[in-house]
Amino acid sequence: MAREFEKKVPRATYRLQFTKDFGFKKAASIAPYLAKLGVSHVYASPYLKARPGSTHGYDIISHVELNPELGSDADFAAMVDAFKANGLGQILDFVPNHMGVGGSDNRWWLDVLEWGPQSEFAGWFDIDWRSGHEYLHDKLLVPFLGDHYGVALEHGDLLLKFDADEGAFAVWAYGSHKLPICPLNYGLIIGGGSGELERLGDAFADLADQHPHTLSRSKRLKAELSACCKDPELLSAIGKAVDAFNGRQGEFETWARLNALISKQSWRLAHFRVASDDINYRRFFNVNDLAGVRMEIPELFDHAHSLVFNLLEEGIIDGLRLDHIDGLLDPKSYCQRIREKAPAPFYLLVEKILAPHERLRESWGVDGTTGYEFANLVTGLLVHPSGEKHLTDYYSTFTGTQPPFEDMVRDCKLHIMENEMASELGVLAREAGRVARSNPYTADFTDNVLHRALQEVVACFPVYRTYVDPSGAAAEDRRDLDWAFARARRHNTQIDPSAFDFLYGLLSGDLVGARRSGFRRTSVYRMVMRAQQYSGPVMAKGLEDTAFYRYNRFIALNEVGGQPNKFSTSIAAFHQANAERTKRTPHAMLASSTHDTKRGEDARARLSVLSELAEEWTQQVDLWHRILPHELTDLDSLAPDRNDEYAFYQMLIGSWPSELSGGVFPDTDALDAFRLRIEAAMIKAIREAKLHSAWASPDEDYEGGMLAFIRRALDLSANNLFLKSFLAFQQRVALLGWRNSLIQLVLKLTAPGVPDIYQGAEQWDFSMVDPDNRRRVDFEARARSLCPSGALPDLVENWHDGLLKQNITQKLLHLRAELPQVFLSGSYHPIDTDDAGARVCAYFRSHGDEIVAVAVQL
Repeated sequence: MAREFEKKVPRATYRLQFTKDFGFKKAASIAPYLAKLGVSHVYASPYLKARPGSTHGYDIISHVELNPELGSDADFAAMVDAFKANGLGQILDFVPNHMGVGGSDNRWWLDVLEWGPQSEFAGWFDIDWRSGHEYLHDKLLVPFLGDHYGVALEHGDLLLKFDADEGAFAVWAYGSHKLPICPLNYGLIIGGGSGELERLGDAFADLADQHPHTLSRSKRLKAELSACCKDPELLSAIGKAVDAFNGRQGEFETWARLNALISKQSWRLAHFRVASDDINYRRFFNVNDLAGVRMEIPELFDHAHSLVFNLLEEGIIDGLRLDHIDGLLDPKSYCQRIREKAPAPFYLLVEKILAPHERLRESWGVDGTTGYEFANLVTGLLVHPSGEKHLTDYYSTFTGTQPPFEDMVRDCKLHIMENEMASELGVLAREAGRVARSNPYTADFTDNVLHRALQEVVACFPVYRTYVDPSGAAAEDRRDLDWAFARARRHNTQIDPSAFDFLYGLLSGDLVGARRSGFRRTSVYRMVMRAQQYSGPVMAKGLEDTAFYRYNRFIALNEVGGQPNKFSTSIAAFHQANAERTKRTPHAMLASSTHDTKRGEDARARLSVLSELAEEWTQQVDLWHRILPHELTDLDSLAPDRNDEYAFYQMLIGSWPSELSGGVFPDTDALDAFRLRIEAAMIKAIREAKLHSAWASPDEDYEGGMLAFIRRALDLSANNLFLKSFLAFQQRVALLGWRNSLIQLVLKLTAPGVPDIYQGAEQWDFSMVDPDNRRRVDFEARARSLCPSGALPDLVENWHDGLLKQNITQKLLHLRAELPQVFLSGSYHPIDTDDAGARVCAYFRSHGDEIVAVAVQL
């Protein structure tokens, strides 16, 4: 029986990253600490069943099971009890868009590989069985090889194996990727035997004539084959049959039988690079081992949500955070359906990146986003506008002329569509071509011209995606389509304007807006909605994962959901955003650090100081640039280019550990530990930028030059002039930076919305991009240091240890607990500070007679 309860809106949340090293037992053990800190809810990373060894939980393989690597069902129940005993609720991060594939653990995926389009799960994954490539007709591309197929085959990386327990055959790639053999082909393996194996071989070969009972009959035959293995002679015979297919390493001709068997399967094994051109399943961005699922299918929706609905009904969780909402075919319908089918009211957030002019759609019925916009809002507020011109001019001079940021983003999106996500664009162009050819008036539009026009439009999109559905295009959709098409027409005048006219009618749904249009409504909207699923990943990969690593003018602004070309945020704009949130989504999450942010909240706050010290900063960079390359004469040709060098100096100043900020040479072990972290972050930045190196084809020479540069910069030898200069300047920036951090903290914990504390960030968080920001947190030390009555002067004097931030966090969280209505439903009133003679941001929150005033000096 469903329990009766009102929707529980969190007072404040604390994000926990579950891994096999931090499972249910450890989460339970820190419940008293989180309660004393003052949060109301644990905001849990995905803890449903993921692939073994998952470090994040987003590669889910079952929506209806808990992840056994995190603990047993009893461990989970004990964690729930511990949370409840300490007054803590839960918000769960749920993954509706994709599943982890590859390996040998996703039962649905393995069934699709085994049976192809006949699999009962074939329609649950977003697979294009009508690929334009003849060799993929009714086949699923499996791009998991590290080399060309023939090379892997010859080297013995592909082996046929038999599972006696299941009575099943499969090819294994590298011993880790399982590729089931279709039972229709079992006769090719065991049919040459005698007696019982010959009989079973004939029965398997006859399965094709058993329709519609082919699948059920195959299960019975597998069980019979498994039973045969109790006879040692039959098991040995099966082993010999398998050995006959596996050749000898380095002798290609001996693998002919296995190659012939593989060619008959519903999967096509290929080098991972093939995915960019020929992939025929929707992925999470460009990640081959995360396959999109069709959550719009009612049966899949009901199955995938059965466990979380039980958790809601039992009061174990109070809300959900929906991961990558833009990946779904129809986010509005999904959000409405989950509200309607849930057993009770609940708190609902979506992970959604909003453009500056974009609002979260009210029709979705959600409580808000996960807070990227607030993180960028407060960072912009901390950045002093006076530094913009000098830093912009210096960046251009130091690195060479840079294109306008908007042009850079367009180029990066084009790069993604021409390389990493070319296949998906080809699928859309062919689908658009089929729509065009269904009507005599548009039949002459070729796939090629539509491909070029569609590519240009997506490159010019000002938002991640539109939300056109069979009800038509909303005003917001038309605004963004108008913008994209106007820019596309200007950028590429070689494309016939009529092609853009057709595509606009298609992507807006106008083609079927008039009666008797001649176009099939279902075909038009299928194309529209799939195109919307494509534009989001292109924006994410082109903007966040490419342009953000190329445009290094001021990397504090290069944050998820941010605008690096917008330098600062005015106090008035800050107030306006808060007032808008109060009115529209008062319970949206307020984030400052997440598992996806490019750098920790305190690193951004510290970097903001450079906007106030612009001239001094650039003088230091000039000095450092003269020092370091001069002492790298043997590696001049491999040294980083100036853009990467400039990014390194900023990353170094922002992420330098507080415990090393004493202005003196640090301890060797501590510096070595930090060096390894920043080396990994810089290599990731270089590969993401895709200019000198890339993940698919790393340039070892350039990366080696970058590593040598970093190691020279952080060499603890007595004559390291760079480090002497850097430490003195870093100490000054750090002293100003922690004050910025506290301003950021106070604003987050008092502004309209639900503040979230990322694990460990109640103390200083100078982390770099993942996986650096997912390092282990010492919760035992944090529990010992929690001191609500600590003397403020002592905490300030010893700011390096982070206890000052932890203390203020606790005090403000307890204030939220004492005055819950002020912060959950209270009004927001800016205070005019124009006459203060300084940059002061002030406001008050009120509910009835309760008032809280907030003022910070920027």
